[in-house]
Amino acid sequence: MPAKKKTVFLCTECGYDSPKWMGKCPSCGAWNTMVEEVVRAAPARASAAPASSGKESRPVPLSGITQDEEERVLTGIGELDRVLGGGIVRGSMVLISGEPGIGKSTLLLQACRSLCQRGPVLYVTGEESLAQIKMRASRLGIDRDDLYILAETDLDNILLQADKLKPDYVVIDSIQTMFSGDMTSAPGSVGQVRECTMRLMQFAKTSGVPVLLVGHINKDGNIAGPKVLEHMVDTVLAFEGERHNSYRMLRASKNRFGSTNEIGLFEMTGDGLIDVPNPSAALLSGRPENASGSCVVATIEGSRPLLSEIQGLVTKSAYGSARRTSAGLDYNRAVLLLAILEKRAGLMLGAFDAYINVVGGLTLDEPAVDLCVMLAIVSSYLDRPIRHDLAVFGEVGLSGELRAVSGASQRVSELARLGFHACILPATNMNGLKAPEGLRLMPVKDIREAIKTCFETEK
Repeated sequence: MPAKKKTVFLCTECGYDSPKWMGKCPSCGAWNTMVEEVVRAAPARASAAPASSGKESRPVPLSGITQDEEERVLTGIGELDRVLGGGIVRGSMVLISGEPGIGKSTLLLQACRSLCQRGPVLYVTGEESLAQIKMRASRLGIDRDDLYILAETDLDNILLQADKLKPDYVVIDSIQTMFSGDMTSAPGSVGQVRECTMRLMQFAKTSGVPVLLVGHINKDGNIAGPKVLEHMVDTVLAFEGERHNSYRMLRASKNRFGSTNEIGLFEMTGDGLIDVPNPSAALLSGRPENASGSCVVATIEGSRPLLSEIQGLVTKSAYGSARRTSAGLDYNRAVLLLAILEKRAGLMLGAFDAYINVVGGLTLDEPAVDLCVMLAIVSSYLDRPIRHDLAVFGEVGLSGELRAVSGASQRVSELARLGFHACILPATNMNGLKAPEGLRLMPVKDIREAIKTCFETEK
């Protein structure tokens, strides 16, 4: 007699299940997150919970637990190893997400080239055929006998082949295409993603084999599937960048074995992704001279100082209300900075359209970019260029005051290394700060003083 089926509604955020649909999840309070799932009422699945070993588990005092240093394996890609915290940890699960076509599969296939030198790699593809993987590998110059490709979406068969092959590393591309025969729902559904991830996690922890997962994202930019997917894995990496821009940025939003403050920068070329060891010089290449509306900011992404160019454009509005557009910067933050310029600096921008762009397709969310955004807008409004060898950084408050930011010494050191000769920064950052040779530091207290210093300073 076939097992009975029932329909439940699962919350994609917290996994709460309900027999009927609700607009608001009573567990986490999220709206419109309940999705319908068809599950079996009986029999209970053996994979739903690991079988008991028969041994009694007892609490152990913290002082009696031995701590072994994690064994890490380098992927051969310097920027990826930096974000991972020094390489892949044995038995860990790493989730890489990003827009379609951003380069997730390319990055992992390039990592497999180096990992194959340390042991066999099983690359499971659920979206592409074997011929397509071969074409990409040929383009990347990868031809290894110890890289095994499996075109399969049935998780039971994948784990069976992994048990026979006994690889040292497993890549799943992607988790949303996998399905378990123990569930009747379609691949990519909340239940399937949760079940497949749980079984892969048990495989990784019991065998010590690192598992790298590719994850899709939805239209909101979040990882598709239940939120529990991010809780299960050890590391969550986000691959960012514009598809039509050559630069890609890799960030870690979760890392149980390292810092989440590191970033990696890549450039997409015809031969695949290559590391960008000097991102500041790469992002500033092609910067125009004597052009108004351009300013350089010294930011810090993780522990790495990074120089970025921010452009502003102010034009007379042709409509009743002025437009505000920002790319690479939070829209609400941009509107707030424009309001500060009107109130504290006396610039009447209400009748002008304002456009802000971070060059290189980067997304900057650090408060230290405030001063740079405002000076780029002022430069375009006055149609006066900012000197080419000057950079700025600083957070701007609602009263127009400049507040101190962290990592000032790292920022000015990067500016000196790149050949800048002047830097405008908050006066409160000058305590104990030593100017590098060849770099002139110009401390200011508020936005009015910053504008005056920027456009009245001679080389």
